[in-house]
Amino acid sequence: MIEWLHPGLVFIFGALLIPALKGKWKKTYLLLLPIVALIDLLFMSEGVFWRLPFLEYELIFGRVDGLSLVFAYVFVIAAFCMTLYALHVKEDGQHVAAFFYVGSTLGVVFAGDLFTLYLFWEIMAWSSLFLIWYRKTKASSEAGFRYIMVHLFGGICLLAGIILYVQNTGSTAFNVFDWGLGGGYLASYFILVGFLINAAVPPLHAWLSDAYPEATVTGAVFLTAFTTKSAVYVLIRGFPGVELLIWLGAIMAIYGVIFAVLETDARRLLAYSIISQGGYMVAGVGIGTWMAINGSIAHALSCILYMALLFMGAGAVLEMTGRSKFAELGGLYKYMPITFWLYMVGAFSISGFPLFSGFVSKTMVIGSTALVHQPIVWLLLEGAAIGTFLVAGLKLPYLTWFARKEPVVEAKEPHKNMIAAMGITAFLCVFIGMHPQTLYRMLPYSVDYAPYAAGHLVGMSQLLLFTFVAFWMLRGMLHGERTITLDTDWFYRIAGKRFIWFCEKPLLNFADTIDKILLKIADSFVWFSRNPVVASRIMVLMVGAVVTRPFNPTYMRYERDLEELRRLYPGEVHRLAIGSGVLLVLMFFALYLIIYLTYGVLWV
Repeated sequence: MIEWLHPGLVFIFGALLIPALKGKWKKTYLLLLPIVALIDLLFMSEGVFWRLPFLEYELIFGRVDGLSLVFAYVFVIAAFCMTLYALHVKEDGQHVAAFFYVGSTLGVVFAGDLFTLYLFWEIMAWSSLFLIWYRKTKASSEAGFRYIMVHLFGGICLLAGIILYVQNTGSTAFNVFDWGLGGGYLASYFILVGFLINAAVPPLHAWLSDAYPEATVTGAVFLTAFTTKSAVYVLIRGFPGVELLIWLGAIMAIYGVIFAVLETDARRLLAYSIISQGGYMVAGVGIGTWMAINGSIAHALSCILYMALLFMGAGAVLEMTGRSKFAELGGLYKYMPITFWLYMVGAFSISGFPLFSGFVSKTMVIGSTALVHQPIVWLLLEGAAIGTFLVAGLKLPYLTWFARKEPVVEAKEPHKNMIAAMGITAFLCVFIGMHPQTLYRMLPYSVDYAPYAAGHLVGMSQLLLFTFVAFWMLRGMLHGERTITLDTDWFYRIAGKRFIWFCEKPLLNFADTIDKILLKIADSFVWFSRNPVVASRIMVLMVGAVVTRPFNPTYMRYERDLEELRRLYPGEVHRLAIGSGVLLVLMFFALYLIIYLTYGVLWV
């Protein structure tokens, strides 16, 4: 065990050298870092490492056990495939942001205390933001801003929960949190909300479907794996068996599928599919049995691979055509057949086809719902499985690669490194599906589960077959027309626009008016102080002219005297008698006292 070599720090500190390298050396270095991190993981032993004193507490950067290791393995393997996919990208900033993102996610996985967890949690949010902004479009800029605002809110909730938890318990250990009713559990509620936001649980999910489709081609692939899956990890660590999560997960699974059906953009459809797949994991955490927890972990690992593969396929189309809307695609199979078949491996996996990774993990979670007698949840998850095949396995590939006899735009297969990355990821999806025990042996709990039992095979095959037949009969109704779908982000988008308008228009106008009034008052005081005696005479003459004008025909004399005093002002400064000076001071004190008392009454 090399205690000083944290695998997350391999990525974070390694990222700092990327701008110093060029050409083949940089590409070799980019691929070398995930390999070094993987070798580091292979030599790890379970225990607590990388301790650091902090005030009266202790930061633990390395809590290594079966749960953290299994997530770390798949994160590093996925990082290698994603880095290979992005190898042609010339902007160093994208690679640096991606490696900071991966490294901070590993920091979350190995965090043994809440302060360390929060530190890497925030690095994860900010580094992922640049994968969106590097798209350098107006839409990506706005989506990235909304993305970070939501994650800042989630981070504030998490920090508030951590502070309350440490204050109540005196401990910073990141273990299972108390869950129940009453004020003593307020810290747990705040922490759970922070976790649920990153897990994209409705109605706190819209940041994902809003931002991921606007990221760069390669950045979106990285985004699919780390934020939501690290949230599943912390939910397993902190809130196993919380019944609320069962229903949130079931709603999440069906909700994501419904919105994916409505989508007409390839990457946005897949973004909603991420939300749907996360529902299985969240529901498994809520069930809390060993089989359900194992199912959530296994499905998270499978999902990391096949969602990356799906976004790689959709990203390859976007890279080669510059388009992702179904209305602008179709007929691409003649140009991109390899991309299509590699994409279909991911589609078969997410749909739960036998011999593919999704089948050996998704059925474990669904089976767990039956064992704990949750028929409604079981029905929702089965319905989401049908919908997933419909949208990711049928609708998207049909409208993208077929649908038209002649494509709208010519294309070609993407860069060789992109094809290679898709090939490796597809191989892993098939390997896990054909050898599920390889995956099951990595899981932290010992559970005897046979995914290829006759009942599982027949049931899933029937669902998939009938879904395909129904789609094929109705495929002529699919044309990929543009639509507008309102999600929960509509509320904070509209509220945000209204707030910005209020700040830019009424509030600024009001502030300008107040500034002008205050400046005039200040100018008046300055003007008065230049010669208080003459200024007082001018003020008296001004009042006299106004009052006597209707009654005194000689009011013009007041006007002439007033004009002469104004013209010569300030003139020669006269010394005031002591009594007059004291009187003026008392007048100013009285004015100040009136303002002070009035403000005090209004404040109370």
